[in-house]
Amino acid sequence: MKKSNILQNHPFAKYLRQDRMPHIWCAGCGNGILINSFINALDELSIDLDKVVVVSGIGCIGRAAGYINVDSFHTTHGRAIAFATGVKLANPELKVVVISGDGDLFAIGGNHFIHAARRNVDIKVICANNFTYGMTGGQYSPTTPLESWTTTTPYGSIEHPFNLVHLAAASGAIYVARWTTLQVRRLKNSIKKSLQKEGFSFIEVISPCPTIYDRYNKLGTATDVMRLFKQISQVQHGYDPSKAVITKNQIMVGEFMDIEKPSYGRLLREMTIRVQEKLKGEESK
Repeated sequence: MKKSNILQNHPFAKYLRQDRMPHIWCAGCGNGILINSFINALDELSIDLDKVVVVSGIGCIGRAAGYINVDSFHTTHGRAIAFATGVKLANPELKVVVISGDGDLFAIGGNHFIHAARRNVDIKVICANNFTYGMTGGQYSPTTPLESWTTTTPYGSIEHPFNLVHLAAASGAIYVARWTTLQVRRLKNSIKKSLQKEGFSFIEVISPCPTIYDRYNKLGTATDVMRLFKQISQVQHGYDPSKAVITKNQIMVGEFMDIEKPSYGRLLREMTIRVQEKLKGEESK
């Protein structure tokens, strides 16, 4: 069967930009699993694709904006959340999703992340965390574990990494979850839940990087890494995110935070109405 026919007959063909296929991700990379989980979530919720916007930053997973067949934007490094905030405030009816990496979101983009969470901007952030800058040569990132080898830590990293779920919860996110690319259905269900909530949602996806990080740290093949995820993942919903530190022997996964509070956009609209009513009252005097 010709490639064009395979794509046309694929059940998720409408969710992908067929002219961009095949993708450029390395064999064994977890990005394909993440995107598959995302489009499965869209499909099961029957969300109108004209109401979905995907924003990404720089990095391997940044290609998602070019592969998913919705309105999408591939922004400059670290600015995905800032751009997404503007899109959501300009058109509150849209489902705005940021799909980006640990370096883009938490290094140069870190300030945008904490303040969007603090404001409870109604955007959904999905972070592909592979512990490295995979696209630019394998440098260490804000999530690289201690003692891990990268091209910029040839004697092992001596910097304490961020605990992303703790950072998100402490900054004010209403929904916080972490999964590995092994827990595909749980990841899909988390994405579905986040898409239906109003406010700042964050999902961390621990993802293999077999070409660079996993190879440098002698973790084996992509299959070996998936086996490792199975061995060391522990599902614990409601676990204290401040204690959900990733170690060589344990990755705590689950839904850590699931609360409700008014989003920034809602409060902004309510304030605008009050101001307009006040101005009308003053004009009528």
